[in-house]
Amino acid sequence: MSFWQIWNMNFGFFGIQFSFGLQQSNMSAIYKYLGADEASLPMLWLAGPITGLILQPIIGAISDGTWSPRFGRRKPFFLIGALISSIALVLMPFSSSLWMAASLLWILDAANNIAMEPYRAFIADKLPNEQHSIGFLMQSFFTGLGITLANFTPALLVAFGVLTFADKMSNGIPTYTYYAFFIGAVAAIVSVLLSVLTTKEYPPTQEELDEIAQQKAQSNIIYRTFQEIKHAFQTMPLTMKQLIPVKFFSWYAMFCYWEYITSGLSISIFHTTDQHAEGFMKAQLLTGNLNGTYNIICFLVAFALVPMAKKFGAKSVHVFALLIGGTGLLLMPYLNNTDVLFELYNPFGTSISVSSIYLFSFGLGISWASMMAMPYQLLAGSIPKEKRGVYMGIFNMFIVIPMAIQIFTMQFFVFDWLGQNPINVIRLAGTFLILGGLCTLFITVKNKNEVVV
Repeated sequence: MSFWQIWNMNFGFFGIQFSFGLQQSNMSAIYKYLGADEASLPMLWLAGPITGLILQPIIGAISDGTWSPRFGRRKPFFLIGALISSIALVLMPFSSSLWMAASLLWILDAANNIAMEPYRAFIADKLPNEQHSIGFLMQSFFTGLGITLANFTPALLVAFGVLTFADKMSNGIPTYTYYAFFIGAVAAIVSVLLSVLTTKEYPPTQEELDEIAQQKAQSNIIYRTFQEIKHAFQTMPLTMKQLIPVKFFSWYAMFCYWEYITSGLSISIFHTTDQHAEGFMKAQLLTGNLNGTYNIICFLVAFALVPMAKKFGAKSVHVFALLIGGTGLLLMPYLNNTDVLFELYNPFGTSISVSSIYLFSFGLGISWASMMAMPYQLLAGSIPKEKRGVYMGIFNMFIVIPMAIQIFTMQFFVFDWLGQNPINVIRLAGTFLILGGLCTLFITVKNKNEVVV
């Protein structure tokens, strides 16, 4: 496929990731505006891992056995997920209580999972093996772009005078949060529609159609779906097994980061733990800027990783990326928002100062770009094409299971073990990214580009 065909087919990922970006930067703050304390934050984030754990393999298996000459195999799932996601995004800032915000997050995460999981299989369906790298790295590009704009949107609304810093809704949530979520709702549905309307799916072969028809005749969809998942677990490729600890440490770390970065910045830079203080609101906006920065780095380096993966192999690239991201997070507590890292000058005599706090975002952006692509490239060549949906769904369980483990362990003993200090949680995240990189070293490959099954 041409570059622009690959661009169009992946554009819907932009809207899905815009939605995820709004969650990452704003949900902890929304919960705190509605009265949550630090210790309860992990449990309030439970929606993501549980909906992913349940829905991703099921949706993957169902999409494997779906074919409509009019709507295709994977595209109906993108569209349904994006529509539900848009509705939940519009409603979220109007939450009047913690239970309402948490319930909407469950709906939002379910919708995003319905859309996202078949998208991974969609890339493997459409592209030959030699284009898997650019296909998945294009998803990294749109992941970075979508989350970047989502993270910067609240701060930009204030910076350009559209809203004032102190504008709040009746429930205490800043008005800029509402507008950001509304923009996200539009981005989700419009970007997915563009991909759906510009990209056709390859029809299954007659043999595949006969197999789908035979399966439907022999059993109902529920039984067939769970049999597919069971069989996929029993025949899991070696590469997939070796990626389990890599995914565990990486995603445990990222959930620690998303949950506690705002609180960590509030303490380390603005010296407050009060969610009603101006310092906490500044920490929320700074979180968006920092997350936006690491996602800018993500989509800038996404295409640079293509030649690197071809030259050094996906395994080596992923090791390097996780090590540099983990090191950046370990440095975060020692950085601040006043020391200038460097200044950029232009001919008009003005300068742009970059504070040292942004330093860790550079490393994290490289890690994030690799996490969105390299494990999928390592996996894609080791799974049968007719079962890509269910295997991608199971593979994504290796993302959500670490998240669920993180929530329960953080809630019941890790947060106390770390002295109830959000900064120590960020240090733990950095350590776990490094451990994920070290585990990548144990993945077996025949050569730089070929994976052993």
